[in-house]
Amino acid sequence: METLNKCVLAALVSMLALASVPTAANQGAQRVEEPSTGAMMADLVVARPVGLVITALGTATFLVSLPFSMAGGNVAESGEKLVVGPAQETFNRCLGCKNSGWRGDYAD
Repeated sequence: METLNKCVLAALVSMLALASVPTAANQGAQRVEEPSTGAMMADLVVARPVGLVITALGTATFLVSLPFSMAGGNVAESGEKLVVGPAQETFNRCLGCKNSGWRGDYAD
């Protein structure tokens, strides 16, 4: 039980740390990022597992709050913030990139 408490605490601290990261000023611009090897390794070892935990916790929170969200009429908004957003940051981002989404250099 103590291990579970430590994992939950670590996930909460990680969520707070990730929430405080400022977003890019020009989100509309498609900038091709060139991440370094160290950034890729850190992303693979640290950021992706933390993102997976945050996605799982967000999904669990969404499911628990679903009756209240339905009563309030904001199911789509809560699903976007708690499930879709963290999942995109975890799975829809190139390895080592700071911005979510595709890199932009793939052939159409």
